[in-house]
Amino acid sequence: MSSISSSIVKVTALSGAYDDSPPSYLLQVDQFRFLLDCGWDEHYDVEKLSNLKKQVHQIDAVLISHPDIYHLGALPYAYGKLGLTCPIFVTVPVYRMGQMFLYDLYQSRYNSEDFTLFNLDDVDGVFDHMTKLKYSQTFRLQGKGQGLAITPLPAGHMVGGTIWKIVKDDEEEIVYAVDFNHRKERHLDGAMFESLSRPHLLIIDAQNTLTAQERRKERDQKLISTIQSTLRNNGNVLLPVDTAGRVLELAQLLESQWRNADKGLHAYTIALLNNVSCNVMDFAKAQVEWMSEHMMKMFEDNRTNPFQFKHIKLCHSLSEVNQLNSPKVVLASFPDLETGFARELFASWSSATQNSVIFTSQSSLGTLARSCMNSPPSSMELEMKRRVLLSGKELEEFLQKKEEDKEVARLQEEVSSSDSEDEGMETDQFHSKKGFKHDFIRIDEKKNKHQFFKSAAIYHLMYPCNEERIVYDDYGEQIRYEDYVTTDQPKEEKQDPFEEPIEPQPEEEQELPSKCIVTKELVDIKCSFSYVDYEGRSDGESIKRILTVVKPRQIILVHGTEEASLHLKEFCLKTLDLPEEKVFVPKLGECVKITSDIRVRQVKLRDSLMCHVSFAPAKEMDLAWVDCQINYEEPLDKGEGGDKEEALPILDALPPTKTPEHSTIFINPPRLSDFKHILNKAGYEAEFSGGALICNHKVAITRPEGGRICIEGAISEDYYRVRELLYKQFAIL
Repeated sequence: MSSISSSIVKVTALSGAYDDSPPSYLLQVDQFRFLLDCGWDEHYDVEKLSNLKKQVHQIDAVLISHPDIYHLGALPYAYGKLGLTCPIFVTVPVYRMGQMFLYDLYQSRYNSEDFTLFNLDDVDGVFDHMTKLKYSQTFRLQGKGQGLAITPLPAGHMVGGTIWKIVKDDEEEIVYAVDFNHRKERHLDGAMFESLSRPHLLIIDAQNTLTAQERRKERDQKLISTIQSTLRNNGNVLLPVDTAGRVLELAQLLESQWRNADKGLHAYTIALLNNVSCNVMDFAKAQVEWMSEHMMKMFEDNRTNPFQFKHIKLCHSLSEVNQLNSPKVVLASFPDLETGFARELFASWSSATQNSVIFTSQSSLGTLARSCMNSPPSSMELEMKRRVLLSGKELEEFLQKKEEDKEVARLQEEVSSSDSEDEGMETDQFHSKKGFKHDFIRIDEKKNKHQFFKSAAIYHLMYPCNEERIVYDDYGEQIRYEDYVTTDQPKEEKQDPFEEPIEPQPEEEQELPSKCIVTKELVDIKCSFSYVDYEGRSDGESIKRILTVVKPRQIILVHGTEEASLHLKEFCLKTLDLPEEKVFVPKLGECVKITSDIRVRQVKLRDSLMCHVSFAPAKEMDLAWVDCQINYEEPLDKGEGGDKEEALPILDALPPTKTPEHSTIFINPPRLSDFKHILNKAGYEAEFSGGALICNHKVAITRPEGGRICIEGAISEDYYRVRELLYKQFAIL
């Protein structure tokens, strides 16, 4: 059978269906549910996560394919606000670079607005749940996922990019491949599809089905010529790029051009600007082994790291960029121009005719970058958000409120500490003597004697005793050196000889009070715009060629416009010769049931049926014959989502009077060569002669062409014992 024959497989599109929105899909294999990517777009609209919110508590594991916002941007919100707590599986570079993406995103948003969707603690909490894997490393799930194994394979596009292979019982393969690139680049090798042959299910994106890429040489020449002409015209060049993904490919290209003396570009300044630029390059230096053979060869031949840049300056603020000599080239985040340093540079540079803005990737509809790429206006009103320090009366009010908050917190702490103190001891005779003085501790003397609630606790008098808290470490009670100092010597502070000297730590800088302001600026758009495709994704022809090589048995097309998805579906039906029921193009929120047309069904069994069922072992499973009738119950509500759970058929036992008789069925017939060893272990002399297995020269066992096993021989004790051993090899129903 050409489809998955022993698993219940369902795929639900939470995002990225019939459009180019970020990919996010729920894959169910039997009772285990994977979340395939958890992306967010540039608008960070919570409403777009409504489908995820309905399913979040059913997710058992998350698989992330790339480190950018489009593939993991919603994870901090899902963990911090929606309650997602399951493990996340990533490759090592996705773990490192994913942190850089989210740190840069949060800091950019915080610098311009009161960003409350998530904070840095949410980001750190997400990465604490991550399990890091290497390429081709198989990880076998336990517990609810018993029998499932996941393996990351190289996908290209970004460092650490992953094609996920999910295997059930070492037989059935499900492959999830989105945003892959089969071509070799400067810093990455292509995607690896060689090990994927005839998977049972392939989930693949159709985003670039209708596009055709230029050759790499032509693309590089177009980019460099645009930069050269702008610089020689005394203009600045802005390249809006991502934080730690495709920017590495561009940085390698531009650094090589700046090192080439014939290009004459070394006289100009080039800079990489984002909040974590130094950290990104440090991580890139440590992950050369995950990159292309070209990078490894550069490292081995030159004995220098290919990301040790000589010409590209790493900057973290606009003030650092402004100090660089002009004209200059700046690679700034983010590519959508909605926030970050790229938006601020665009606002200040776009009014000069000699400047250029070069886009290297497509942004979502409705973003500033997309509107400038499609039809740049002559002028526009930009909404600029900035965080500024408080001053004057606002600063005084802020400091006054801060002092009031501190006072309230101090009073609350005093109340809580006084409530936690041990109650004083009292007796009736001391209460009867007014003004009596004694040397016992009575803390309640300091409090009001008249309390609204009467305490039922009984307290006993104690002499004053301040018990010191004993401090322990890994080696026991800590030694106090002052206890061993003689009184005739002056006390000196002695350092523990086993401890390293403690260096004075600089005081943590307190965050200065600030606020966010919004201004609208009218900007004249006079700079030039151009687009050069450096997205690093396979184009339409390449996707079709890959499909003809992989030859999947069933396909789900996701993450593409309706036109692109239907075009690729038509190709699969005609060229791959797949029936229409094997090619799926789910819509947003639609659940695709891969097992709807085969003999595997999920059912519920009544206890009245199970108590009369007797199982027979057969290899790694148990089998039983049941005579029953099928009933249905009303579907149950899932709860918050409002959807109803699919009604499963229920098997009820038939009455004894209606139970039909059936002939005995023998399952799992043994091979005669294996049965020969069983007979030898049981003490029988067994050997093959003329295609038959002869036992003690009395019993012959043959296997005709029909596949049935025949046993012949004289009626004897050996005949019945051999037949009994043979029956034990079957599962008899």
